[in-house]
Amino acid sequence: MTCRAEVRRFAEALACVFLLLTSAPASSGSLPEPLQDSDFLFDGKPAPAQVELGRLLFFDPILSGNRNISCASCHDPAHGTGDAVALSLGEGAQGRGTARRNREGVTGRVPRNAQPLYNIGAREYGAMFHDGRLEPDPAGTFESGFWSPAREQLPAGLDSLLAAQAMFPVTSAIEMAGHKGENPVATAVAEDRLAGPGGAWDLLARRLREIPGYVAHFTAAFVEVRGAEDITFVQAARALAAFQASAFRSQNSPFDRVLESGRADHLSPAAQAGMTLFYGKAHCVACHAGPLLTDQGFHAIAMPQIGPGKGHGSDTAYWRASGFADRLEDEGRYRVTFERADLFRFRTPSLRNVALTGPWGHAGAYDSLEAVIRHHLDPEAALAAYAADAAALPPLGEVIEQTGRGSQLIFRPLNPARRADYLLRDVWVQRSDKLRGRIAAANELTPLALSDAEVAALVAFLEALTDPAAADLSHLIPESLPSGLTPQPSRRSTL
Repeated sequence: MTCRAEVRRFAEALACVFLLLTSAPASSGSLPEPLQDSDFLFDGKPAPAQVELGRLLFFDPILSGNRNISCASCHDPAHGTGDAVALSLGEGAQGRGTARRNREGVTGRVPRNAQPLYNIGAREYGAMFHDGRLEPDPAGTFESGFWSPAREQLPAGLDSLLAAQAMFPVTSAIEMAGHKGENPVATAVAEDRLAGPGGAWDLLARRLREIPGYVAHFTAAFVEVRGAEDITFVQAARALAAFQASAFRSQNSPFDRVLESGRADHLSPAAQAGMTLFYGKAHCVACHAGPLLTDQGFHAIAMPQIGPGKGHGSDTAYWRASGFADRLEDEGRYRVTFERADLFRFRTPSLRNVALTGPWGHAGAYDSLEAVIRHHLDPEAALAAYAADAAALPPLGEVIEQTGRGSQLIFRPLNPARRADYLLRDVWVQRSDKLRGRIAAANELTPLALSDAEVAALVAFLEALTDPAAADLSHLIPESLPSGLTPQPSRRSTL
């Protein structure tokens, strides 16, 4: 018998003990109500014409500055609505999932893990992104109705937080826009011209106005669009939201059948034991509550940082050691609120379909659910022991170095003699006692002892959160696009 099988046998025995002692693996008061249409935007029924338009746009590289990457390149419906790597290769790369490589020069890795999109249309989402930097603005400070990095430039007319979120990936140089001078959209982004005539969003809308097929789809989807001249990127964002709210809704897991029936026997004995632990001794429900198994809050749990970070902090040790004028920390929610209590806090992820969405952590540091669970048991010890060079980072091809600033920006291939120093950024924070110590000092979790059998039971429960239909949603990929470009990923590309 393998070690894994033996552990599962122990977990099943543990389940039997729990079932003898309790009438259900968790008290009925601990379990959330099943998800309903009313829990989702559009009451679960977005307009079909908007959904179809959003589907086309989601897979169309036309929304990227260089017409070479789509939303789905990093949110692949066949890879858990992520891309199966710790940190994505965005603009300038080609391929799918772990096979994605940059065939052209890139300025670096996307600094945070591509978040899964399952149930992203749920009304309970009160903030977007790992740090929650996009939020409603009930005070009406901005015309858009949202606090966001775009501040007053974010236009009005966005009818949901999810639609507002769709405005931003196209304005990220490293994700979809490209770097200054490569294309007009990238230049507008670099010059902080997002809104208004000639702004990044207007330039993308102009592209769509020039494509008869898209004009027809926009006309069908929005009553205010009577011709090409009426198309705006706000409408594109609303369509993207309608598609995501519909396509990635997921609520047919064994756990859902427990919620609907009130009977735990829809789960295996090991998963039942795991559910008891989740809602009891392991205290998982303290942060992973509700039907989406998230409190929608922000917590510091000493997750390791790999990759380039967001340029936070004041430490210049990497700059001094490498000659690259970069700071490498990611201080999370703190950089939104500037409250010291928010240092290294990141949003609690939903656990729906969690077994499909690895690697896990805001930087994708862990590539197994067991490793994530064990991190939670003693975050500071796990952080100290984490080996950054073992992370699932795709190899980088040619790197483009940015020098200068403002109107004097220069982009040129990285000198091969400096490549080793450049790549140190992938492991720098984790290897620095000082920077790793800052992350550890912010940790909110107290150590918890669980046996191997209990850890295995928790893994079994997390696996029971998977909707079988969510494993591969490749049927969503269009055969063709109004732009004439090849959908990314295409149905013909390999997994």
